[in-house]
Amino acid sequence: MSLDFPIPKVRMLPLCHALAITVVQIFILSENQAFAKNINFYNVRPLLDPTPFPNSFKCFTCENAGDNYNCNRWAEDKWCPQNTQYCLTVHHFTSRGRSTSITKKCASRSECHFVGCHHSRDSEHTECRSCCEGMICNVELPTNHTNAVFAIMHAQRTSGSAAPMLYLPVLAWVFMFPLI
Repeated sequence: MSLDFPIPKVRMLPLCHALAITVVQIFILSENQAFAKNINFYNVRPLLDPTPFPNSFKCFTCENAGDNYNCNRWAEDKWCPQNTQYCLTVHHFTSRGRSTSITKKCASRSECHFVGCHHSRDSEHTECRSCCEGMICNVELPTNHTNAVFAIMHAQRTSGSAAPMLYLPVLAWVFMFPLI
């Protein structure tokens, strides 16, 4: 004896349309914050992990790297010592602008007194030094007197972030794809 129960047929089409409209509205509302042109890649904030002391920070760190990309890419991800307050960048390059060595590290105030560019007539090389204050602020290289400076900026720390808004277009696509 078989027990066959009729299964009621539910129309899923109106529910799918309502879901699709909602997802499209979310996508449109979040559109302004979803594009890469609106992301400030220089305002890098590391994951929240325990800091070793109050107001601690990190700098890009490398010793005698050949170029800025590799220096930043392979920089150690560790907290600066407590006796440092700034990030120092020392850039050596030829008269044609080719980098010969890049050193980035955590620095004390005394190490940042000699910022600027100095040309060596003997070796035809230029050394530019810059210091900055803030979490991994030493992204760029100093190349002239305009950017070889001692930059002190007090970063504004906020508890909120716009990061969840960036995931809305991805979430919308996940819900929309099965409906297409």
